Amino acid sequence: MLRENINDLIAFAAVAEERSFTRAAARLNVSQSALSHTIKALEQRLGLRLLTRTTRTVAPTLAGEDLLATLNPCFDKIETRLLALNDARDQPTGTVRIAATEYAIETLLWPKLSPVLKQYPSVNVEFVMDYGYTDLAQSQCDAGVRYGEQVSDGMIAMRIGPDERMVCVGAPEYFARHGPPDTPQALSDHQCVNLRLSTHGALYAWEFEDRDGHEIRVKVQGQTCFNTINPVLRAAQDGHGLALVPERLARPHLDSGALVSCLEEFSPPFAGFHLYYPSRQRPSSAFEIVLDALRERA
Repeated sequence: MLRENINDLIAFAAVAEERSFTRAAARLNVSQSALSHTIKALEQRLGLRLLTRTTRTVAPTLAGEDLLATLNPCFDKIETRLLALNDARDQPTGTVRIAATEYAIETLLWPKLSPVLKQYPSVNVEFVMDYGYTDLAQSQCDAGVRYGEQVSDGMIAMRIGPDERMVCVGAPEYFARHGPPDTPQALSDHQCVNLRLSTHGALYAWEFEDRDGHEIRVKVQGQTCFNTINPVLRAAQDGHGLALVPERLARPHLDSGALVSCLEEFSPPFAGFHLYYPSRQRPSSAFEIVLDALRERA
C-alpha cells in the first residue's frame, strides 16, 4: 500500500504545508486539476477527509494534521540522507533559482557567483529578474533578494550586500534649465523618470526621510517610464528628468560629472540586500555553495 500511495502522500504534505493548491502545484510542478484529483483519490482510498476546502483557504482536518505530523519527520529523514549521499560526491551538483532585480543581479549576485560557477561546473544558477516580492513557491524559485532583513514568517534572511542609499540625480543640462528641488515634495514641479514594478504593475513611489526620520513617499510624473533600473539611469543622463537610483549604480556618473545629485539630506542609508529563503528548506549541496558565496563578510 505504501508504494501505491507515496507520491499521493507527498502531494498531500505539499498542500497541507502551503495551505494552497496553487502554491503546492507550483512546488510540485503539476497542474492544479491533477493535484486536486490526486488528493481526492487518496482520501477515497483512506476513507478519510484530509483537507477542508473553502473558496479562500485550504487547511488540514484533524486526521490530516495527524497524518502530516507522522509524514514530515519521515520525509525529513529521507531528504537529509539523500542530501548527505549527494554531498559525499566529489562535486556539488544541482540548480538554484534566484529571483532578484536587474541591479542586484548585475552588481552583486553575478560578481560573487561567476567565479564559483567556474569552480563548481555541476552547480547551475538561474536568475529570475523581478522587481516585486516574489512568492517563491509559486515562481518555483529557491531564494529571492530584497532590501533589508524584513521577510515573511517561515523565511530566513541573510545579508549579502553592504548598506545602500538611493539618490535623486539629473543631468547638468536639466538642472541648468529647471534648477534643483529643495524638498521631496517639490518633485511635483519636475519631470521625473518613473519605474514601474513588474510584479503588480504599480509605479514605484519615491522614498525619502525628513530630518526627524519620518518617511516621505512621493509619486512623481514624467514623460518616460521603464520597468528596469538601467534605462531609468540612462534617461536621466540624457536630460529627460530626475531619477531615483541606487547610489552605487550612479556613482561613476556622479564622479565623472555626467550626473548631479540633489536632496542628499533626505536620502539616508538603509539595510542593503538580503537573500531570503524558506526556513523549512533543506539546503542542497549546490544551495550551500551559493549561500557561502553570497554571504556578506565584514
